Amino acid sequence: MTDLDEYGRRARAWLDAHARDLPREADLQTARAFMAELYDAGYSGITWPAEYGGQGLSASEERAFQEAARNVTMPVGPFGIGLGMCGPTLLSIGTEEQKRRYVRPLLRGEEIWCQLFSEPGAGSDVASLQTRAVRDGDAWVVNGQKVWTSVGRQADFGLLIARTDPDVPKHRGITMFIVDMHDPGVTVRPLRDMTGQSHFNEIFFDDVRIAPDQVVGEVNGGWAAAVTTLLHERVSIGMGATRTERPTSFAAMAEAARSRGLLEDAAVRDQLVDLYVRERTLDLFNARLSQEVRAGIQPGARGSVAKLLLAELLMNGADVASEILGPDAVAYEDREEGVVARALSFAPGMALGGGTNEIMRNIIGDRVLGLPREPQVDRTVPFRDLKVGTQVKEAGA
Repeated sequence: MTDLDEYGRRARAWLDAHARDLPREADLQTARAFMAELYDAGYSGITWPAEYGGQGLSASEERAFQEAARNVTMPVGPFGIGLGMCGPTLLSIGTEEQKRRYVRPLLRGEEIWCQLFSEPGAGSDVASLQTRAVRDGDAWVVNGQKVWTSVGRQADFGLLIARTDPDVPKHRGITMFIVDMHDPGVTVRPLRDMTGQSHFNEIFFDDVRIAPDQVVGEVNGGWAAAVTTLLHERVSIGMGATRTERPTSFAAMAEAARSRGLLEDAAVRDQLVDLYVRERTLDLFNARLSQEVRAGIQPGARGSVAKLLLAELLMNGADVASEILGPDAVAYEDREEGVVARALSFAPGMALGGGTNEIMRNIIGDRVLGLPREPQVDRTVPFRDLKVGTQVKEAGA
């Protein structure tokens, strides 16, 4: 048995002892306690630098742990944004002080993070954001609104991008900040979606003061910082779902078809084959990305491929579930039976969150395949001269 095999065996044994009986949607106190145990056991931040609280191991150990956890449901949902997006951004472009202050508490579940990018008038075109950060002495004062923020109610900190110079083109006048979500000027309001739950929130900033040492990257260099976060986000989303944990997975749908005597139906079999192929495609693509990471090759824009594959897989799984289960997919009496209905309701959101499928295809065409970019007439126009969001109303007043 190799050292890597032994590492995976120990990880499976630990997960069997500590995670098997935990619900995915555990209360926050239970989730925090689990994250602390996970970190103390050496399985949180496996590849993150040891000097900032990580384990300092290789991507091989990370992959071995992922394989060990493949069929285990862990209550780590509140920490996904921090682990998949905010933490990697701080490690990539944060200051030494920021890394030493924030990374270890993030890994232990002591502090929860959120991402504050999208706005009511700046979704797919994030660079059109209008939240403003204005200098006041040494500090920055932030006013504005963000929306579609996951874990906003639980978050202790967030990565915020705000307009700091409206006199330059929209991509060049943005700065990224670390914002304290407990500041009295921060208001969080939950948004109930069609699953019946509040996965997202809208956030309001009223004269929130941010110290200069909370700038991430360079002042007015926030677009490059945001791209760093988005690259991590799309890799995290695309590689974050396993086949076995989804109620519309191939395994779940094949069993549903078998129990209903539908496996001999040619149309159903074709749908199941298509679902299986999509799952295997995503699995193999993620395996390739993992192998390249182990070789020191970063995924870059190819993370958008993984994200697009997952979004299309979830929509396809929803279609297959609707065909096989019929009314039973949405008519249920208890919580366990309702997981498929919630999966069907949530599936369209994956084609929007983290960038729409259309945006993903543009990124893949431009940055992966090298195709010509779409014309953009506003890239050289000062932001204050653009008619976007509320500026449209002001221009017509």
